[in-house]
Amino acid sequence: MKLSLIDLSAVPLNGDRHQAVLNTIDTAQKAEEWGFERIWLAEHHASGGIIGRAPEVLIPMVAAKTNRIKVGSGSVLLNHYSPYKVAENFSLLAEMFPGRIDMGIGRATNGLYVDIALQRNRNERPHTSDSEAQLSELMAWMHGDFEANHPFGTIPFSRAYQPDFWLLGSSAWSAQAAAYLGLPYAFAGFINPQQSYSITQLYKEQFQPSEKSLGVLKPKLILSLWVFCAETEEEAARMAAPITLSMQRLMQGDTTQLLESEERAIELLGGVPAIEPLEDPKFPPRYLIGTPDKLEKWLRAIAEVYETEEIMIQCGTPHHDKRMRSHQLLAKQFGLY
Repeated sequence: MKLSLIDLSAVPLNGDRHQAVLNTIDTAQKAEEWGFERIWLAEHHASGGIIGRAPEVLIPMVAAKTNRIKVGSGSVLLNHYSPYKVAENFSLLAEMFPGRIDMGIGRATNGLYVDIALQRNRNERPHTSDSEAQLSELMAWMHGDFEANHPFGTIPFSRAYQPDFWLLGSSAWSAQAAAYLGLPYAFAGFINPQQSYSITQLYKEQFQPSEKSLGVLKPKLILSLWVFCAETEEEAARMAAPITLSMQRLMQGDTTQLLESEERAIELLGGVPAIEPLEDPKFPPRYLIGTPDKLEKWLRAIAEVYETEEIMIQCGTPHHDKRMRSHQLLAKQFGLY
């Protein structure tokens, strides 16, 4: 079984945004040392607590500071950009780091004004109204199969080196799109845990094999989850307090604040977050919290039910040392190093 990481480039408690960059490099280097398969870098806009707003900028920095681990985007929000430019970016990254780049593509809203600011023409059309057309165009650039007489087909585009492609999402739309195009699919279980099983099953049921360069012949799934690991359950639960508070604030429309310290988050929450049990592996709790041996049992049970060989872990704490310890404990428990 493979384990991978999503890194948000979280701003540390002292507010030093440059240190957040250094922490992302350190995370990637340690992930490589500890045997993780890949690390994906996020795209979040207008966030006070996360600097990861341009994965295409962070990817080459991280790849240059590591040797083996796959590095990718989790994800590039295609609805805001030209498919041609995204294709060019990742074609270049694949030329720079052959065999190591993951092209993770998704879509998301960031709030009305941010969505408008990200658009060149500043119109107010629904931000995902042309998702199918954008994804189809991106695939045509990467595969070189524009329809006959399409003007873009005359534009030179090198495909000598290509990234691995993943479609990311948390909805039925992304699952069906990945299935129809025969693409690998990464499901954001940390966003939509209660529908994780039904949506990933939809992907498998509707999957159509693809022999194209970025396609696959059978379903290929990554499930992404919040995971907090420590030597004791009390420590792990305390570690989950900052992101628990942050998610509550996010539901109220507040994306500007830094993650609080464990102590402050626990104070504002009125106590340490409760540890939800894994009653059915099909429906994991939003936060998987526990000791290494318990979490290994949980993650293996989830992977078996979802028929996936890879779980991607996200650990949302501003305490870099504790985040690294959580990753290390899991890697050691799974025998990755």
